[in-house]
Amino acid sequence: MIKLIRNSSIAAGILTFLRVYLGYQWLTGGWGKITGGGFDATGFIQGAISSAGGDHPAVQGWWATFLETVALPNAGLFSFMVMWGELLVGIALILGIFTNFAALMGITMNFAFLFSGTVSTNAQMVLLTVFILVAGYNAGKFGLDRWVIPFLKNHTPRRGGKKQKKELIVA
Repeated sequence: MIKLIRNSSIAAGILTFLRVYLGYQWLTGGWGKITGGGFDATGFIQGAISSAGGDHPAVQGWWATFLETVALPNAGLFSFMVMWGELLVGIALILGIFTNFAALMGITMNFAFLFSGTVSTNAQMVLLTVFILVAGYNAGKFGLDRWVIPFLKNHTPRRGGKKQKKELIVA
C-alpha cells in the first residue's frame, strides 16, 4: 500500500485533490484571520487552559502548563504564527511546493488545536495529511515540487563539506 501511494501516478492525482482541498482549508482559515480585523488567540488559549480542570478534562495538564507558561504570555506571537502559518501552509499545499514540509507544519497545528480541546475539522485534516506525509515526493508530483525538488537536489552541496566539481571537457 505504501509503495502504491509513493510511486503511482494515479495516487499522485488523488493526492493532488487531497492536497488542494487541505490547502484551501488552511488558506481560507488564515486569510479570514488576517483580514478579519485583528485575530487574537488569547481567548482561545485561556479557554483551553480552563478546560484542563474538572473530572473529565478536555485538555491534558502538561499541555495546559505549556499554554499557561509559554503561549499565553506570548499570545501576540502565537496569534501571528497561527494566522500566517495557516495562510502559508495553504498556499504551499495548493501550489504543491515544499509539500511535505507544509503538510508537517499543518499537522503540527492540527495537533496543537486538538490538544487544546478543539475537534472541529482537525481530526479529518490529520487523517488526510497522514496520506500526504506517507506519500512523500509523490504528493507534490503534480505541483511545483516536480521542478523545485530536483533543482534543489542538483544544486545542494554534498555532505562531507566538499561540493562535487564538474569538469568541462572541451574537444
